[in-house]
Amino acid sequence: MATGLAPAVNGYRGMMKLQTKLALFNLLSKLVFSALFIGFLPLIIERINIRQTDNELIKKREEVISLISEFGTGPFITSDSAGGFGSYNILKEEYISLERTTAGDDWNYIDVTKRIIDEETIDYRVLHYSLRIDGETYLLEIGQSLSSITYSARNIRRVILIFLAIFIAVTLISDLSYTSSVLKPLRIITGRLGVDSADSTSFETAEPLITTTEDFIRLDRTLRELMKRIGELFRKEKEITVNISHELMTPVSVLRSKLENLLLREDLDPVTENGIEESLRTLHRLKALVNSMLMIARIESHQYLKEDSVELCGLIREVTEELSPIAEDGEVAVTLTCDCSHTVGNANRSLLFSMIYNVVNNAVQHTPKGGKIEITGKLNAGNFEVSVCDTGEGMSAEQLDRLFTRFSNRPNPGRNSTGIGLAITKSIADFHNIAVRVLSEPGKGTQFFFFFPVNSL
Repeated sequence: MATGLAPAVNGYRGMMKLQTKLALFNLLSKLVFSALFIGFLPLIIERINIRQTDNELIKKREEVISLISEFGTGPFITSDSAGGFGSYNILKEEYISLERTTAGDDWNYIDVTKRIIDEETIDYRVLHYSLRIDGETYLLEIGQSLSSITYSARNIRRVILIFLAIFIAVTLISDLSYTSSVLKPLRIITGRLGVDSADSTSFETAEPLITTTEDFIRLDRTLRELMKRIGELFRKEKEITVNISHELMTPVSVLRSKLENLLLREDLDPVTENGIEESLRTLHRLKALVNSMLMIARIESHQYLKEDSVELCGLIREVTEELSPIAEDGEVAVTLTCDCSHTVGNANRSLLFSMIYNVVNNAVQHTPKGGKIEITGKLNAGNFEVSVCDTGEGMSAEQLDRLFTRFSNRPNPGRNSTGIGLAITKSIADFHNIAVRVLSEPGKGTQFFFFFPVNSL
């Protein structure tokens, strides 16, 4: 059996909406930008913090020079201070020193150096600056401990990361909101088209779309005109189909009656009798074809009532029992597995029977001797799934594309088939809002899936 094709169904279910894709793209782009930003963040913060520290050191230098200009060096350097002055705060994060130095030396730079304070070695970023006062040269040093600089940088980094996380969350929510608002007209258009339902005529009678997006207005206008033309063509096709079918029924019945009366004659030779029987078989196939065309027209025109509650496992069991003699004659094994019971409401039992019957009968007809057909009913992802899987001939991609198109698949000679059974199946499924999926490969069999909504009662 073609079990290897099952992942394709999961792939279909895994498809995302345009709004989700846009939101994910925006989120991923922001995450990539944020990752790059975070990667360069330590270097950026270090440079900014050093620049800021250096500016603060220069500012303090100017303040100290201003104090010395106003009060002189007396308050700082006294006779008992050994020619120097030093001060640092209680946490040893900052220090200032002023001392006499050799005349002619000139300092004006900032570097990182070690200082021993209270027998503790501390790394400082130090501004060195020389100045002349009353004919003497002094060296002014103002330092900021590297630990305090690092602590400040760490706080800045934490604040930036928190802000970045909040920014990403807020922009993601705003992107979702904005894309949802922008794509709302598209959801209205797809809703009018009835993508998930059998009735797509609502687009014709809907009011023109109101939106400020020109593209959606043009799309709405084009689709409205297109759906109007399609609706007219469908109505004409249905009328022609019904009229022709009704007109054909009368001559077919008359011919059948006349041929049956001829068979009652006793003077018929064997050749004539065989010819009449062959003509009757042809008329029978023609009548079945006309009835099938009428059925499709009535289904699409919603002429059938949906007043039944149908227990699916029981219905499928009836189908398999009816087809079991044909399967046995063809030496095809048919197995049925229903994990649980599921009842479909607002349905037409005879139509659902025909839908399942057509698919199972098609599988029996196209499965060679020794093959097998597995029919399964189970709950799956919010739906009741009915699958019909065979080990038969399989179909190509081209055949799958036109599988449900009327008269596109010619019936095989010698088989009692009209060639539009699967078109009837699709019409019945659409009439009951049942999703249909078909997977097949040449030589690997075919899988039919029917998805019945669980809450269909």
